[in-house]
Amino acid sequence: MHDILPDQTVLWQNVENVITAVLAQYGYQEIRLPVVEKTELFARSIGEQTDIVSKEMYTFNDRNHDQLTLRPEGTAGCVRAGLEHGLFHNQMHRLWYMGPMFRHERPQKGRQRQFHQIGVEAYGMPGPDIDAENILMCARIWRELNLTGITLQINTLGTPESRGRYRQVLIDYFSGHYSELDADSQQRLHTNPLRILDSKNPALQALIHSAPTLDDYLDTESADHFAGLKSIL
Repeated sequence: MHDILPDQTVLWQNVENVITAVLAQYGYQEIRLPVVEKTELFARSIGEQTDIVSKEMYTFNDRNHDQLTLRPEGTAGCVRAGLEHGLFHNQMHRLWYMGPMFRHERPQKGRQRQFHQIGVEAYGMPGPDIDAENILMCARIWRELNLTGITLQINTLGTPESRGRYRQVLIDYFSGHYSELDADSQQRLHTNPLRILDSKNPALQALIHSAPTLDDYLDTESADHFAGLKSIL
């Protein structure tokens, strides 16, 4: 946790004003979300077995014994608000939110357990056009902030069906090398095998490099969507 002092606040406001001005030009409207949500919202949307939910969230019981959590990200709360207020019924919405998020991560340089995030969500527009719009909008923001040396690395996770097939392929692959996995990777094998691919353990890099790739398991819908996005960009 950290304080933002008056001389720093001016800089923060300048950055926020630049970003929100660009968002307005693209038709995004602000939505203000609670800092505290029911824990089950994040467990359901992010996944109970993810590191965020199992290790990083600030969770507590209130006086009514309801389990609450300081929000670790904004998407889940934005979707909840849209569902509760009927924003998604045959409608298109471009929304943005801003504020503090909280994760009990290992302290690192430049990363605080309370961090500030501006996020955008677009609903009712399933095609690749809106993905391209968000990427181009980010590029516009970087230019307005005079940031240079930025590169785009783009990938796709595909549809839930594609991810499900790939997940099982990874389980089968890493199960054949179980004795070579470290303790964290063994624990993740059947709960969140994709996280094994993020391991920084030098001893696992050759094994990870030889693992099956998601590209080989994308269904037609996923491949067409990704190809359409790249063609627009």
